[in-house]
Amino acid sequence: MKKILVIGSVGQIGSEFTLDLRKIYGNENVIANGRKTKPSEKLLKSGPFEFFSATNKGDLEFYCKKYNIDTIVNMAAILSVVGEDKPMLAWDVNMNGLINVLEVARDMKMEQVLVPSSIAVFGPETPVNNTPQETILRPTTMYGVTKVAGELLGDYYVRKYGLDVRGLRYPGIISNETLPGGGTTDYAVAIYYEAIKNKKYTCFVKEDTQLPMMYMPDCIKATIDLMQADFSKLKHHSDFNVGAMSFTAGELAASIKKYIPEFEITYAPDHRQAIADSWPNSVDDSAAREEWGWRPAYDLDAMTQDMLKVLGEKHKKGLL
Repeated sequence: MKKILVIGSVGQIGSEFTLDLRKIYGNENVIANGRKTKPSEKLLKSGPFEFFSATNKGDLEFYCKKYNIDTIVNMAAILSVVGEDKPMLAWDVNMNGLINVLEVARDMKMEQVLVPSSIAVFGPETPVNNTPQETILRPTTMYGVTKVAGELLGDYYVRKYGLDVRGLRYPGIISNETLPGGGTTDYAVAIYYEAIKNKKYTCFVKEDTQLPMMYMPDCIKATIDLMQADFSKLKHHSDFNVGAMSFTAGELAASIKKYIPEFEITYAPDHRQAIADSWPNSVDDSAAREEWGWRPAYDLDAMTQDMLKVLGEKHKKGLL
């Protein structure tokens, strides 16, 4: 049975992803990790949890040996907006943490390392529509710089050491469980919460800003599907484009208004607009579809219906 360490399991994606992994591989076989944020009771009580930072190689190695880890999923990252405020912190967490993970995995001859990347690897020179798998990577944020470097490192460890390293470029991720943590696409999550609570929202990007997005169930499915894919069939490794839907901020608001007609939105673009403008409108994920069978389940309206249903029930219970 696999023994999986999920680094960054308290984050937006990690908190849900870890619980799903435990359903598949068993609670005791999936070790959750956080640096300082208190985990949810569900995460804490369902299986092992350890506080440490991957930037401390000694701690990382200690816990990997303690639990006989053979697979690491490194979800820990400083995202785009926070990374621009604290670029050296972003470099430390995103790069030094990653190299420690790769080196410990190599030393221990682990089976697999999965390190998510992001559409932040793209920049203003990248084709914005149906962005190719292989294209210009010249990001304008420290977060994007670290993700490009992370993709190159992952591929290097595959070639140089035969280590099974995999990664996928997440678009904006939308969740009804966990609020995001300092990303440029946070508006696409906050808008649902505000629609339920206050029936209005002020958006920090322009109405016609279009970005690739994905609902959390599809995000988790894509990550697990890639983990379970046959390594011999992968032509790419650390940089898979994955798409689900693309929409403008205005189209997102219109989808919500179908179900909450009184919802009102205003637009007040701020410093995050420049980051959004450097990213694609949509991505070509044909490599992921061909090499490991990626298929999303949710489109915009299906996601909106589910988000509003779940958040509406939480609001009635006073949980928002």
